[in-house]
Amino acid sequence: MKLGTKGRYAVMALVDLAYYGQGKPVALTEIAERQALPITYLEQLFVKLRQKGFVASTRGQQGGYTLAREPQSIRIAEILEAIGESLETTRCRKEASTGCLGTKGHCLTHNLWAGLRRQMHQYLDGISLADVCQRGL
Repeated sequence: MKLGTKGRYAVMALVDLAYYGQGKPVALTEIAERQALPITYLEQLFVKLRQKGFVASTRGQQGGYTLAREPQSIRIAEILEAIGESLETTRCRKEASTGCLGTKGHCLTHNLWAGLRRQMHQYLDGISLADVCQRGL
């Protein structure tokens, strides 16, 4: 399993916003520069993050983005889920009627990988933006 660019960039950008914003609007260009992220990619991510209620935008010369919720209430796992980043570790898809083997059965290692996914989700759900800012997790 590999976490995609979308997930990594969204988490990096929101941690930057929590750390440097402190309730004041931050321009995406500042986040892009500090985190070495492409601005066009951030613009697309922040549209989705705003729609999902993670950030609020402010227009004008002093405008930018602020967190819509307190950093301690935003979990890393929910950020990934909000932007559609999957933590799946098996070949099975939730919507598929077949299992790993292309039949209704699962491969011999299905439960191993499913357990790993649960552990990863539990770990990421236990960490907030505030935790990353304070402890550098």
